[in-house]
Amino acid sequence: MKKLTLMCLAMLLCGVTVTASAKESVSVSLFSWPGYGFWFIAREKNLVPELDLDISIIEDPYDSFAMMSAGRLDITSSTVEYGPIAASQGSPVKLVAYTNPSYGTDKIIVGPQVSSPQDLIGEQVAVMEGGLSQIFMGIWLEDNGVAIDQVTFVNLIMDDAVGALVGGTAAAGEYWEPFGSQVLANLKGSRVVASSLEPYWQEQALLGDGMYMTETFISQRPEAAKLAMQAYFAAVDFWKENPEEANRIIAGALRFPVADVEAVIGTTGEPHEGGIAVLDLPQAARLMGVMEGEPPLGLKHGQIRDHWALTSEWWQKFGLISDIQAPEAGIDFRPLTAVAGE
Repeated sequence: MKKLTLMCLAMLLCGVTVTASAKESVSVSLFSWPGYGFWFIAREKNLVPELDLDISIIEDPYDSFAMMSAGRLDITSSTVEYGPIAASQGSPVKLVAYTNPSYGTDKIIVGPQVSSPQDLIGEQVAVMEGGLSQIFMGIWLEDNGVAIDQVTFVNLIMDDAVGALVGGTAAAGEYWEPFGSQVLANLKGSRVVASSLEPYWQEQALLGDGMYMTETFISQRPEAAKLAMQAYFAAVDFWKENPEEANRIIAGALRFPVADVEAVIGTTGEPHEGGIAVLDLPQAARLMGVMEGEPPLGLKHGQIRDHWALTSEWWQKFGLISDIQAPEAGIDFRPLTAVAGE
């Protein structure tokens, strides 16, 4: 002990500063769904040792966005349509990556009493208002001759949305797995009338997930933002190489059966039909337009800009925004560009 004290004193006298390397502490939220579980892999396997991830499960994404606006949260994983709403409200929340397109996990399901879309006129339909499920439902209704003001949208999280259709208070709803399968298994005569596996929906990349960061976090802590982006995509790479172990980590963190995790992200590390297509770093960077080359599944380079235009159009139609702004108003490309550049 005496020797250690004398050594430290000697170093100080020689002008050498003794410091402890500090980790970057980053707060992340997600809601209970396997497509967001890669954060748990990053933490469990310590894939970026310089990073300390504080992960919270918050079931309502709008609660996460409010916490981000209040400076109480750095990052959230959620569906990918919030950017235009945030921009219209002057929110500091920025979309920074499109992380996976739906590959069949999203479905519109109707109850047994519904034989055609016109049967939904005057009925309640379960969606997450202000979320992609509302746009998905809105497009499907209008494509089938039903105006969005001819139904009543009911804002429900997935557990409650399952209960609404099975219990008969809703006539239809938009569901992702494993909740869609729960409806089909528990409501005799219910059926799928639209799926994100269909080419019509695939080509638009409407249904998908994204990563959001606050503007303050990106601007004032760029190294932490870069490390967080690295951690997420390192977790994707780990999952691709070790899907069985990775799926167990996600299942344990979410308290889901492993089978429910597999139903969403699969068991092979490849796009999972009936679930989602998890994008690795180059694939996500190409879809966001910050790396050369084409993304998978027939999607386009830089397609996030088309996605922004489509969701903006529908949020204006639903009355959630008044003006359509440029993508740069709600998308920040810096963290992904920093990581993709390496």
